[in-house]
Amino acid sequence: MAEDPAAPVLLDVAGLKKYFPIRQGLFRRVVGHVKAVDDVSFFVRKRETLALVGESGCGKTTTARAILRAAEPTAGTVKFLTRSGSVVDVTSEPRASLRPLRREMQLIFQDPWSSLNPRMTLLDLIGEPLLVHGMRSASERQGQVEALLKRVGLRPEYMGRYPHAFSGGQRQRIGIARALALRPSLLVADEPVSALDVSVQAQILNLLLELQLEFGLTYLFVSHDLAVVKHLSDRVAVMYAGRIVEIGQADRVFSAPRHPYTEALLSAVPEPNPEWKTRRIVLEGDVPDPAHLPTGCAFHPRCRYAIDRCRTEEVPLAADASGHLARCIRADELTLAGVATPVV
Repeated sequence: MAEDPAAPVLLDVAGLKKYFPIRQGLFRRVVGHVKAVDDVSFFVRKRETLALVGESGCGKTTTARAILRAAEPTAGTVKFLTRSGSVVDVTSEPRASLRPLRREMQLIFQDPWSSLNPRMTLLDLIGEPLLVHGMRSASERQGQVEALLKRVGLRPEYMGRYPHAFSGGQRQRIGIARALALRPSLLVADEPVSALDVSVQAQILNLLLELQLEFGLTYLFVSHDLAVVKHLSDRVAVMYAGRIVEIGQADRVFSAPRHPYTEALLSAVPEPNPEWKTRRIVLEGDVPDPAHLPTGCAFHPRCRYAIDRCRTEEVPLAADASGHLARCIRADELTLAGVATPVV
């Protein structure tokens, strides 16, 4: 779905931080912090899909959990536009006031095996959010569950079965049906297809696209798989070491990245055309320790374009003329390769 610049902003994240204290000694004194999420800012418009991508350990899942208050943020604001038209700061709401927001912000989990209670039938699993939010009539809940199962491609007579009777793809459909039960406006999808076979991944992605069109959903799609992101997203935000290093329109990010880390990620995207060859960029070293980040640009120890200023200067996200943001001193002078650049 193409981004609509006139659409209102549904989710506005500003300066979000999540630090985990490091404690040592007999009295468990705090001697440092693991900066899992460090000053992350972005927005998502209504009916848009923003993909949050990066390698394992970059902080993207922690960001998603902090937005939903599944993990308490250390600092920052998460402003959400409710159905009533009011803007609520999720980070400052008392715990007791979060329940009404849960109807409008839901999560699709990564693992379709561990996210479903094996002791509950599909009727109980999908109907539980309805019960918690006040639907006491058993017959009404059953009717809703039947409709949800049909919509995600499962048969209503499966309601009495338990999760172990289903494949991974079917279990993820159950998880999607449960997330849709309260008709949310925002769905946070935490790597929803990474545990599935490739053919099943395509089915789930197409289902998500259909549901977005039908229900007017907004997605925050967390993934490390750029091939999946290319199929689904309107805009892409790239994370590295707890910070966003690039944000832009998906087609611009894939064709003309502005940060060297994004270029390296894109070089690993498989190209289905055997006639085209891509030059894989292998990053040396490891993701930096979030408790002891390098000075200057956190990516400079692994960057082949690094200069002396990269080792000492911290760079904010800066936009080009089209609004494409990048956290790189040399963003305007480098010409970086996108996906499927043929090697002559």
